[in-house]
Amino acid sequence: MKRLSIGLRLTLWYLAIFLLAELIFGTGMWFILRKNLYDIADNTLKGQAADLERFLEAQKDLPTPQLQAEISEDYKIERSEDYLQISEASGNSIYRSQFLEEHPLPPLAPDQLTKPHYETRRLGRHRFRIVSQKMDVNGRVYFVQIGHPLHEEIETLDAFRNYLLWFAPLLLLGASASGYWLSRRALAPVDALARTARTISGHNLSSRLEQLHTGDELQRLSDTLNDMLGRIESAFLRITEFTADASHELRTPIALVHTEAELALRRSRDESEYREALQHILVEADRTAKLIDELLALARADSGSEALNIRSLDLLTLLTESASKWAQVAPLRNLQFEERLGVQVLPAMGDENALRRVIDILLDNAFKYTPAPGKVTLSAEANAGRVAVSIEDTGVGIAPEDQARIFERFYRVDKARSRELGGAGLGLAIAQWIVQLHKGSITVKSELGKGSVFQVEIPSENGHELPKLIGKP
Repeated sequence: MKRLSIGLRLTLWYLAIFLLAELIFGTGMWFILRKNLYDIADNTLKGQAADLERFLEAQKDLPTPQLQAEISEDYKIERSEDYLQISEASGNSIYRSQFLEEHPLPPLAPDQLTKPHYETRRLGRHRFRIVSQKMDVNGRVYFVQIGHPLHEEIETLDAFRNYLLWFAPLLLLGASASGYWLSRRALAPVDALARTARTISGHNLSSRLEQLHTGDELQRLSDTLNDMLGRIESAFLRITEFTADASHELRTPIALVHTEAELALRRSRDESEYREALQHILVEADRTAKLIDELLALARADSGSEALNIRSLDLLTLLTESASKWAQVAPLRNLQFEERLGVQVLPAMGDENALRRVIDILLDNAFKYTPAPGKVTLSAEANAGRVAVSIEDTGVGIAPEDQARIFERFYRVDKARSRELGGAGLGLAIAQWIVQLHKGSITVKSELGKGSVFQVEIPSENGHELPKLIGKP
């Protein structure tokens, strides 16, 4: 089932609320009008009761039969349309108008008439406003009931109700049309944004939605969507560049393998030449396998499927093992390798294999880009709940304009030299990703011709300050 549009739903909500408001207003006004009309009728009854009390005071000391005759003569001749009933405290009736003779009122409860009592009662086919009152006149107690017909009041209430029933639908119709127009006008910018958004695809991600300056929710929505498009464009560009760079990096070793094999098959060669060709192919195959591993690691990083096993570990043990391995490589490259790990334990929180990979990446770069006879130093210290590992070299250094980009994928300061040394520009990107998953940071300080210092910081095991490590050559 197709859902209604937001504009139509807003109109229906507006219509329902307006209808409820009309109902509450109309009902409230009807009751207020009825109360005011009944108050007017009560005031009329109050005046009639006052006239009757003055009449009774003028008839003082008259016996009951003569009083009955006086009242009958006055009310039947001059006030034939009155609705009056008078009785003594003993219950003896003094006077009752003709209408009340035909439609008698229920008997009074004298003990309840401490003050005038007003009520609405139906007598026959008509409704009346009745006041019941006790009068103490000239030492005699009378119980009086006077009625006032509500013909005019009911006609007024019926007319008011009819007016409401006639005008309410018209107002509701006008309010619905206005509400629909207002909702369409308010949501028109949303429709414009939607039309523009539908035109944006992978070929024109640089396009943006119309910039609104309304200062309301629509402007915030437009700004948020434009920011999102900017992030999508950046991610799309990174993926495009990543795909292009990966294709280029994979094409180079494959082309070398193909060329080497083709040359080996062009003519017969002796065993040593075949072995040399196969050796070249094996080197390129190793480089390709390493590149594919790095690409898979970055792909898992992007997809979020690579989960690290963060746990308590002794970082000193890890650093010692790596230092032992690279100490054997240093003499082969005519380099000096120094480690400054002078404590018995260095507790930290991390994934052992991932952190070992970070250290190996940084040491591998330091050894690659430090010409003989140079020096590489591995050191560590802990302070303020953090563990810092530093790798310093006396190599070629990195220019300031390149330092901000060396952690980008496939970025290489010297592409020819990196290719010669077997680098694809992915190591530092992988190292940064691993360190960030450890809630740490990786930084570089470098100067051309003097060397570089890479520093990795991750949280210590307990997050408290640890003693600084003492250097040991």
